[in-house]
Amino acid sequence: MSVNVDNVNISSDLCGINLKNPTVLASGILGLSMDLLKRLAGAGSGALTIKSITNAQRKGHDNPTVIAYEAGMLNAVGYSNPGAVAAAQEFSDLASLPVPVFASVVGQTPEEFATAAERLMQCDFAALEVPLSCPHTPGYGTLAGHGTPEATEEITRAVCGVTDKPVFVKLSPNVPAIGELALAALEGGAGGITAVNSMGPGMLIDIDARRPVLDFGSGGVSGPALRPVALRCVYDVHKAIRDAGRTAPVIGVGGVACGEHAMQMIQAGASAVGVGTAVYQRGPRVFGTIARELKEICCRLNADNLRDMIGAAHE
Repeated sequence: MSVNVDNVNISSDLCGINLKNPTVLASGILGLSMDLLKRLAGAGSGALTIKSITNAQRKGHDNPTVIAYEAGMLNAVGYSNPGAVAAAQEFSDLASLPVPVFASVVGQTPEEFATAAERLMQCDFAALEVPLSCPHTPGYGTLAGHGTPEATEEITRAVCGVTDKPVFVKLSPNVPAIGELALAALEGGAGGITAVNSMGPGMLIDIDARRPVLDFGSGGVSGPALRPVALRCVYDVHKAIRDAGRTAPVIGVGGVACGEHAMQMIQAGASAVGVGTAVYQRGPRVFGTIARELKEICCRLNADNLRDMIGAAHE
């Protein structure tokens, strides 16, 4: 018996947080203010993640910080943000939004991560994302040595010590054994994993100016070029968690621009999918489009519940 599209359930559960559909705004993409979050919530997203916040205000790298090219985007923003105190004021009315909102915090030390997290979690954030994987900002992420199992567990433990909300650790695609990092994050108390951040860094050169296009020189690669790598990372993370006899949701991020891409992530093991570059390319309505296409694909696969597809590629 064929499945009717109107009867397909594409809701998602992330550590007890219910999403009407599995699309999540990736961190750093328009999550700068309440006004932007309201606009994106009305565009069909299942959840939203704000821009990563540090304790103190940061100017970030000089412009140009983002460039689009034929295979996606290259960015080196440098974590420009108003700081944790100002961000907590900006996002003080999250209860007025119709979808869950996730905070995102970064730091140079476990203590900085924890302090920023404690300040932001005064707001009504549903969960907290902790990127340990930035490839282009000195003192942060992979350039600070955060991409090791030891650092991952230590930072995660520090953050989990100041909040009872679910913590999702965002990992780098540049590591040789991403499953080990995922398990280290879970050992530190993480509720789930976000896989992955941008890869690289990469570089584009302005041949007329005879210099790199980005002011910083190199930057993280995202969009279509990242998608096959991100998909493999999600697969590896899901397998590592399963083989360890554990369960934890994975948010798959990297080049998702349509329902087909999202279903690939879900069958690789993702419970939800982050959307970033596609918001620039296709506009905010891409969330609703992906959700509708996922329902149609479920009908094609004769599945009336999207959750039955999670990890299907491992079977």
